[in-house]
Amino acid sequence: MPKMKTHKGAAKRFRRTASGKIMHAHAFKSHILTKKNQKRIRSFRDEEALVKGDSAVVTKRIGRGRKKAVH
Repeated sequence: MPKMKTHKGAAKRFRRTASGKIMHAHAFKSHILTKKNQKRIRSFRDEEALVKGDSAVVTKRIGRGRKKAVH
């Protein structure tokens, strides 16, 4: 059976931490920022952990990552 290919759209939007959590950026920071207060805009900078229910789908799409070569 062939290898699973990484979904490149998902790979650009999510990242896996060393502990295995999947992180994602906040939405609503790309445009129409004039009506949003600065405290709200600053809070969009931080990444957030993905909820557990969605992480199974994203894990399948972003793949397991490369394993280190054993010498």
